[in-house]
Amino acid sequence: MYSRPARPLLAVATVGAVAAFGLPGCAPAPDPGTVTVLNSATDTAEHTKNQRFFDRCARKYGLRVEQNSVPADQVSSKALRMASSKSLPDILELDGSELPQFAETGGLHSLKELGVDTTGFSRSAVILGSYDGTRYGVARAANSLALYYNKDLLKKAGVEPPRTWDELRAAARELTGDGRYGLAFSASPDADGVYQFLPFFWSSGGDEARLDDGKGVAALELWQRLVADKSVSKAVVNWNQQDVNDQFVAGRTAMMINGPWQVPVLAAQKDVDWAVADMPVPEAGDTAVTPIGGTVMTVPRNEDDSREKNAAKILNCLNTPENQLAWGEAVNNVPTRAAAARTYARQNPKLAPFAGLVTTARSRTAQVGAGWPVVGDALAGAFQSVLTGQASPESALRRAQRQATAGE
Repeated sequence: MYSRPARPLLAVATVGAVAAFGLPGCAPAPDPGTVTVLNSATDTAEHTKNQRFFDRCARKYGLRVEQNSVPADQVSSKALRMASSKSLPDILELDGSELPQFAETGGLHSLKELGVDTTGFSRSAVILGSYDGTRYGVARAANSLALYYNKDLLKKAGVEPPRTWDELRAAARELTGDGRYGLAFSASPDADGVYQFLPFFWSSGGDEARLDDGKGVAALELWQRLVADKSVSKAVVNWNQQDVNDQFVAGRTAMMINGPWQVPVLAAQKDVDWAVADMPVPEAGDTAVTPIGGTVMTVPRNEDDSREKNAAKILNCLNTPENQLAWGEAVNNVPTRAAAARTYARQNPKLAPFAGLVTTARSRTAQVGAGWPVVGDALAGAFQSVLTGQASPESALRRAQRQATAGE
């Protein structure tokens, strides 16, 4: 199972709940030899894979690990309820975009003070787990976005995988026809759509802290033109990332923007011979700027030092280069230690574009921190209004900036 961007937080904004997260727990503790984990590994296969790695590490220290898995959009609210009842887990696994809202309460340990080894991680992975210059979370693997394409359809049309936005638009037009669209992406009004918009927004120079500076207009114009060309379905405003993959597998689109978590489904089917290319950029020579996604493991503050030390031991073990590489290959995500990521690319050449992107990808919270959920909602409103013909790109981003500012 994959770790895709979670839905924006719903409960963190309440003052009482946030304050409660900073309080040490004093509820009856579980067995001292048990390390408790709260995560979103609700899929049976993912949960089982997780437990296998946890058990491997726990045995080294005479410990056991117990997972409490809830849906991704419920992890934050569950953690806040546990804080209120003083029953926080030893390890709290959050979506990277959620970490700042917990770290700012003072309820998380810095990894440095726990002795968790953070050397050799890619810069993007460090930022993903950091808040206000302090590292609170460690991601053992991460994901990003790239361009998938149907090799047979591109070959038949004489089209090369596009490298620039102009080439993307031309290729999408050429590949459209016979009940098939040239390109698909998610433009849903939630975290899926925002995650997919960010590579276009950031690669054109867009700034999430200044949505109305004009630099993100080109990204909205590109999406608008792709829909106007009828090479992208109007229905993308309702499609999440899984819907996009379904369209690709069914042969209803020749190319799609998506992440490595789709690989198990793609590998299991026989109808589409697929490959992955780098994200197209505005102009030749530009660098694609994509979001880094995934979860980070944190250690909530606890009155029992021994429990915190045991949690740190598990984190150190899970994040050895060998374990990161094995985990990345198990879940089709890229290891966050730079050396392990390079090995992953060599051993999984079909997914090498993802390995390259993750090392340079950007965290959604790097600039706006705990304000990201509001900014993400504002961006979603912007591209939704443009694609449904309710606003121009310029006016949509001006409104988005007003919305983001009002939500601060």
